Amino acid sequence: MYSWDDDTSGWFGSAKYTYSPAAAPARTASAARAKAAGPRTYQGRSGPNEKIIDPKKIVSTQSANPLIVAIDVTGSMSTWPAEIFDRLPLLFNTLAQYRPDTEICFAAIGDAGVDRWPLQVTSFASGYDLEQLLGSLYGEGGGGDAPESYGLFAHWVNTHVEIPNAQEAPFLIVFGDINMHAKIPSSQVKHYLGEEGNGIKDWFQNGIDSIEEWQKVTQKWNTWFLRRPGGKRGDTIDAQWAKAIGAQKIFHIEDEQRAVDYAMGLVARSWGYFGDFQENMRARQDDAKVKQISKPIEMICPRCGAPIPVNADGLFKCGFCGTTLKL
Repeated sequence: MYSWDDDTSGWFGSAKYTYSPAAAPARTASAARAKAAGPRTYQGRSGPNEKIIDPKKIVSTQSANPLIVAIDVTGSMSTWPAEIFDRLPLLFNTLAQYRPDTEICFAAIGDAGVDRWPLQVTSFASGYDLEQLLGSLYGEGGGGDAPESYGLFAHWVNTHVEIPNAQEAPFLIVFGDINMHAKIPSSQVKHYLGEEGNGIKDWFQNGIDSIEEWQKVTQKWNTWFLRRPGGKRGDTIDAQWAKAIGAQKIFHIEDEQRAVDYAMGLVARSWGYFGDFQENMRARQDDAKVKQISKPIEMICPRCGAPIPVNADGLFKCGFCGTTLKL
């Protein structure tokens, strides 16, 4: 389990790594709070902290670099919040040294048709505050076999999240493994999000189209679906997500234990710090694992997901979205 301080001596990779000194005061403050609170644990509970995770609230941040991390917590994926909790200091301390005003909002996604807490969301926060917030989520482990309520989450993002100072499309990363309900019943939107439809007749009669909600999300957020290993590329799940966010933004994870690294790598590549991220990972894993994780990230544009030529080098301008990358 990673800690909030600067000590990387316990990392078991093939290299050494030192965090940027610029963000050292923030790391020191988080480490002091963590020490006062005692050992880090993601304790098993019978439910979430409902005061913290209520999706009816409006979530806002003044950060220019907000990040939303959403996790499908149905079925066997219910353990993923604990996996991310284990790596939370690593995730935040790594990204915050690249852009110190980074703030993260977490969400847990279930199935509103059968689960008690099908959508759990936190506020945006940074540093040690994230520990309490992420620890408030509950991996319910329910859900139907398929599909799940990803559409309800997308509608929440469109109607309950405010990011007035974002200077570029911020990252929104979903860890999941299945497709979504095509329609979001108005009864679910009213019950879980507290919305009344504002008198729109079609909203009450026909519900809300999930694909259209995700397409709205992608207009504002750099959206990625990080799909759990085991699915077949190009299957019906990929086909539906392709309509929602674009086929190029579906990222098939090859190593489930490195899920957080894939997310960090995508963000670091976009922000121009992929080399530092690789050094960070090399201090935790062997060279073979670093290459395995790096290869699929290096082959795509972290902004639009378009393929990058294998012989590209130096400064590369994506021909699809115009993003300039340092390769």
